[in-house]
Amino acid sequence: MGGKGKIRRWRISFHRSSSAADKKEPPQEFLCPISKSLMFEPAVVSSGETFERACVLVCRDLGFTPTLADGSTPDFSTVIPNLALKTAILNWCSKTGSERPNPPVYSDVESIVRALMGSSEVRDSPKIRVSERELLKAVAETPPVFFSHAATELNPRNLYSSSSEESVVANATPLLPFATRPSCFSYSSSPSTSSEFVSEEASSANVSSSSSGESENFVTRMRSLDVYEQEQAVTLLRKTTRTNEEARATLCSERLLFALKQLLNSRYAAIQTNATAALVNLSLEKANKIKIVRAGVVPLLIDILKNGFEESREHAAGALFSLALEDENKTAIGVLGALQPLLHVLRTGTRRSRHDAALALYHLTLVQSNRVKIMKLGAAGILLGLLKDPEVAARVVLVVCNLASHDEGRAALLDANAVATLVAVLRNRAELDSESTRENCVAALHSLSHGSLRFKGLARDAGAVEVLRKVAETGSKRAQEKAVRILEVLRGPEGPRTWIGRR
Repeated sequence: MGGKGKIRRWRISFHRSSSAADKKEPPQEFLCPISKSLMFEPAVVSSGETFERACVLVCRDLGFTPTLADGSTPDFSTVIPNLALKTAILNWCSKTGSERPNPPVYSDVESIVRALMGSSEVRDSPKIRVSERELLKAVAETPPVFFSHAATELNPRNLYSSSSEESVVANATPLLPFATRPSCFSYSSSPSTSSEFVSEEASSANVSSSSSGESENFVTRMRSLDVYEQEQAVTLLRKTTRTNEEARATLCSERLLFALKQLLNSRYAAIQTNATAALVNLSLEKANKIKIVRAGVVPLLIDILKNGFEESREHAAGALFSLALEDENKTAIGVLGALQPLLHVLRTGTRRSRHDAALALYHLTLVQSNRVKIMKLGAAGILLGLLKDPEVAARVVLVVCNLASHDEGRAALLDANAVATLVAVLRNRAELDSESTRENCVAALHSLSHGSLRFKGLARDAGAVEVLRKVAETGSKRAQEKAVRILEVLRGPEGPRTWIGRR
């Protein structure tokens, strides 16, 4: 009887009841692609997707590999528990009052998988044996060599005029003085493009007029067994989406994203680089951002950050920055493990990749769960150390501001000597690249002063009063306001009237 009761409960959660319609629908990434149900034990497989663990085990037992909505086939050779996603699901259930998922029953999962197997046989006839399909897939993933440099630089608004290309607007915040477009996007292409490619590019100018046909043409060519054909297709896609805003929207189909994913795995520098750059271009379209993350691209971008070619890494950082602009993507990107690789690129990458990694981290740490994750990685000391690096200090201080806005981050920053570091940056005013950087340093100090009994002593030891007086006299209006508030905290009850009078 106990077993039957368990089966019944699991079935209710597996096939959502009509009463669940009144509750908030769970994020798509919380649902198993096979069962379409909230996952009880999410697990990451070799190809990067996350499934209910029981669904993976049943598929392996039955020797079945499902075809997902985007046309991809997952690799079930390894299964790793996704504890971070499990925690996120449970937290979502608690916040929304939704019922927590129950452990699935093998027989119920088997019924669903067998139903998928039946529909797959009808769809896939004439049949190809699994071994042959896998062999063809492996051959198709072997791509070419063509290096056209389409770079991606983040341009400060006050230094460069914006181009005619789309510039996606990020979360409005007075602390972010940068254009919200990846660094690698603003460079011109390398002049080493072949004449064949140039003529092919010209012929694609009207790609949006027959979007579905053109998208399918790109898919066919990128899936070709001819490495040269793959290279030409992905390079053309990169060029087309760089200048054609409409093409970014119309070409970004599930099938195209799946074909692009295969080329992100390429060991050929030109193919991997151009595929990653094309993904950056597609991600500039706001409507594409969620679609790209749900296509399972983020784990591949993380792998490129770790093991990819240098220019590919630059574009991968830019893609993650662009995708992180979308609020619905922030938690998923953090759960999938992007924070640590981005932090590493911030310390060791090229100028372009460091800039985009910093802004990706800024947008990701607007979410509390990501702030907690990055603090557990020991980021406080790392970020404060990078404030001494003029190449990235202006962007790193934005991340510090986010971390200083909650108790756990504030405590870690104080432990890492953040007050002395920020005061030192403000004292060396000549090293600040802009007034906005100065404002952000003062804003970080202001956040650190909230509810902290330690702040007064640390600020006085660092000589903050003298530095903040100068900011209050010569800084921008926003910097002056925050400097005065900090001085009021340091001076005590009589401070505000005295200081305001001197102003």
